[in-house]
Amino acid sequence: MQYIFIFLFAILFVLALPVMYHTNMKRLKGKIIWLPLLLILAVSCIPQKELLYLQEKESIVEYEAATEITGKYTLQPNDYLFIQVSTFDPKLSEFFNTTQGTGVNQSTQNNLFMYMVDDDMNIDFPYAGKINLKGCNLELAKEKIKADLKPYLKEFNLIVRLGSNSFTILGEVSSPGQHKMSKDQITIYEAIGIAGDLTAYGKKKDVKIVRPQADGTYKTFMVDITDHKIIGSDMYFIYPNDLIYVRPIRAKQLGIGESFSLGIFSSLLALALTIVTLTR
Repeated sequence: MQYIFIFLFAILFVLALPVMYHTNMKRLKGKIIWLPLLLILAVSCIPQKELLYLQEKESIVEYEAATEITGKYTLQPNDYLFIQVSTFDPKLSEFFNTTQGTGVNQSTQNNLFMYMVDDDMNIDFPYAGKINLKGCNLELAKEKIKADLKPYLKEFNLIVRLGSNSFTILGEVSSPGQHKMSKDQITIYEAIGIAGDLTAYGKKKDVKIVRPQADGTYKTFMVDITDHKIIGSDMYFIYPNDLIYVRPIRAKQLGIGESFSLGIFSSLLALALTIVTLTR
């Protein structure tokens, strides 16, 4: 809103020049005409504090330290799990890694297989049948799957990894959309980096994160990525299926970016010169 008031003030100031001309201000007119233009130029630039990450400043928000990272994510319906069973007998390993059941797709890399978690939080595993993973993180899911396989195998190695690790980022970023994660949890800055960084209009102090919960609800919170105290806090990490929204700053409404809009500046300058010419 402050940009609008300044812009209107400049217009009114320029329109008042003929009055100043006829009130013995001819000598000052040449200097005063530049005052509103310079004023707009100075205040219309986005302040540096709005552009910098990780600033040393007094924080209003009390951040809670992250006590758990890798085990915090709880599996949700439509997640995919990469599961591989390995034994000393290659034929036996192949037997349990055979794709059977619903929601199973063979991966072309590393002989891994991907299993979808259905709406009831079950996976349909070959020969073991349905395995319920409600309320499980990856570690608990691995323990449950291993327990269900023990009647069939005495000694085996089990690998369980999340296959649907992606997040969505929208708003003022260079590359909005859904992006893959290279690991199960990444930091907010890594997520922004994957999206090509924020644009000049991105509001860094109020980045919204919407996080789906295992019970079907959503948790929403705001993150100030200009505050260095966010590092290591509970808000520092992005998890699979998170939605990140970066709002635009008010300057975008007037076409003002990191530097003053040349279109506005040239229009005001042309208007001022026209008025001066007509009043002579």
